[in-house]
Amino acid sequence: MSTVSRVFKASLMLVSALALTACGFHLRQSAALPAAMQRVHLAVNGGADLQRDLARALESSGATVEERSGPGVAELKVPVASFSTETLTVSGYARVTEYAVRYQVQFQLEDGAGQVLLPSQSISMSREFSYDATNTIGTTAQVEEIQRSLNDDMVQSILFRLQALQKHGGVVAPASASSTR
Repeated sequence: MSTVSRVFKASLMLVSALALTACGFHLRQSAALPAAMQRVHLAVNGGADLQRDLARALESSGATVEERSGPGVAELKVPVASFSTETLTVSGYARVTEYAVRYQVQFQLEDGAGQVLLPSQSISMSREFSYDATNTIGTTAQVEEIQRSLNDDMVQSILFRLQALQKHGGVVAPASASSTR
């Protein structure tokens, strides 16, 4: 390989790295969790994927996820984690042409003594997609991928709320948030 080719490739990599940082792209890091979450139990109603992904994220942030709640074990309660699909537009022939997949999650955090650290929070997210009546198999795969994406974003949103709790010394008001892409 010639020296010019090596210099060109190195320059291209450097420009690519600078472009990524300039556009705001950052690798996701682990969250700084409140001290009360050293040991935590997840009580998720429905949403097996949410529970699994949230457990992984909490563990990568330094928490120990416990099988059962008990003294000294914080509890992250998720009583609502549900997907729904809504029709957005219908063609002139009464055929659906656009859908929205919505994801609603409510959660709260209690410390190991049962004191509420983070009051009930509600996060709603949605993604819209076009429906092709000639490709119904593709639509199912598309909905599943949208749900996976929403689940990943929801885990990050929950971690951001927990990190805000740690950052602000345990003072986070009840909140409701919506996100649509």
